Amino acid sequence: MPITIGQAFPPAPTFTEQHIPDLTGKVAIVTGSTSGVGFEAATILYSKNATVYLAARSSEKGAKAIAAIKDSPECTGSRGSLRFLSLDPSDLSSIKASAHEVLQRETRLDILIHNAAVMRPPTGAQPSCVQGHDLEMGTNCLGPFTFNDLLLPLLRHTAANAPKDSVRVVWLSSIIAHGVVRGGFVFDDQTGAPAVLKDALENYMQSKVGNDHILSLSVNPGLMKTELQRHAPPIQSTIMGLVFKPPRYASQNGTFIIPWGRFGPIPHHIKKALSPKSEGGTGAAEKFWDWCEKETAAYR
Repeated sequence: MPITIGQAFPPAPTFTEQHIPDLTGKVAIVTGSTSGVGFEAATILYSKNATVYLAARSSEKGAKAIAAIKDSPECTGSRGSLRFLSLDPSDLSSIKASAHEVLQRETRLDILIHNAAVMRPPTGAQPSCVQGHDLEMGTNCLGPFTFNDLLLPLLRHTAANAPKDSVRVVWLSSIIAHGVVRGGFVFDDQTGAPAVLKDALENYMQSKVGNDHILSLSVNPGLMKTELQRHAPPIQSTIMGLVFKPPRYASQNGTFIIPWGRFGPIPHHIKKALSPKSEGGTGAAEKFWDWCEKETAAYR
């Protein structure tokens, strides 16, 4: 079965929230958690008694999400805690303050889920991040890269005093075997930065490819009907509503994880991009990492 078919129409999940142990005392951050996959992930973590930060732009949506989670039947009796964290991945200059708030309040961080993303912003919408980067590349890659780096000392501190592989960073990817440009990235020869492609969906797929005893996982959440597709044409949105699964399926995913909670293969051309030229690869991942380091240095 082709990789994309197997991920678009996966078998029934063998790992669900019922298999997640008690998380009392654990601290988690879920970005983009006021709706969709992030909301469901935050709900599950809170139901297991974790302290969960809902990181998002809107405090109003954050308050509504927290109230909805507390009112959900599965969270009745939870001994966890829900906290809103203001976070705007499209503005690198604001991220340090968000990370600082966590560092001031917490002595540990067990789970960090990079879920927030934008896809195919409509023509005429904000075309770039505050710092001038392409909106999808900035929000989906540079923002999470900066946030992750600022929280890395706390993650490492937690990992040093926790069971192996219990501290986790999860990067929400996509069906990277389909739709992404060959090799994962197209670089601008003049600037050395990832090129802004003509097709907004190609820009999105390129940005999702870019995503110390800390288990770091890249997860394809599956074909989910969420607010991510809010800018899709009406006919496309209708089809998605018929075919795509609700976001609760994606929030259960636990290398590269594919729906539903399975370890999956990384496409060969992406594997080559992950390896340096000295090992027969293209060196694209190393080049992209260096670019992220350079672009975010002033904000970390």
